[in-house]
Amino acid sequence: MRAKKNPELEIGRNSSLYFAVGLNLMLFLTWQALEYKTYEQSIIDIGVVDVVEEMEEEIPVININTPPPPPPPVAVQESIQIVEDVDEIEETVIESTETNQEEAIEERVVEISEVEVDEVEEDVEVPFAVIEEVPVFPGCEGLSKTESKACFQLKMQEHVVHHFVYPETALDLGLQGRVSVIFAIDSKGYVTGIRSRGPDRILEKEAERIIGLLPKMVPGKQRGKPVKVTYAVPIFFKFHEG
Repeated sequence: MRAKKNPELEIGRNSSLYFAVGLNLMLFLTWQALEYKTYEQSIIDIGVVDVVEEMEEEIPVININTPPPPPPPVAVQESIQIVEDVDEIEETVIESTETNQEEAIEERVVEISEVEVDEVEEDVEVPFAVIEEVPVFPGCEGLSKTESKACFQLKMQEHVVHHFVYPETALDLGLQGRVSVIFAIDSKGYVTGIRSRGPDRILEKEAERIIGLLPKMVPGKQRGKPVKVTYAVPIFFKFHEG
């Protein structure tokens, strides 16, 4: 007859559960063993701090020779002496300087011969375009007003061409352009007040030099009197490259 197993007494029925519980328990113990820390015990000597009272340093007393205080001011006794007025003071009477109608006014007749009139010469500038009698350039004498004006302009052009010199510095720098020169012929026929305006100062100086060589002229006239006449002339600086 074969023996039957009792299911309640079977040992291997919960073996996996026991194995898992045992494994977790071993892991926990191993982890605790690894995390366990130990510290070195050293003897720490805690000294006793002795508090000592601070010693007060004695500061020696030094006697400084100080000057004695000034003596108190002496009370001055004021003596008042009464003096009797001896000199008599004369009062100054200020009289009025105003006049009234009763006082006669001296009439004085001033004659014309007693008045002196100084003649002042006015420095009048008249443009060349509106002057009654244009300045006479040397070589233009004895012509009519229209012919004198045309002759003046022609002589001016000939003068500029004859004395024209292109500055070497302007050639090296390639300077060229138009220079406007303004000047005046005064009441004595001399050229004054030369001014110029151009692209460069080198060209302006050459243009002023040319105008400064103008000869003395017969001054222009306005209402029969010599006056200063202003004139403007353009001078062109232009070079041709070979």
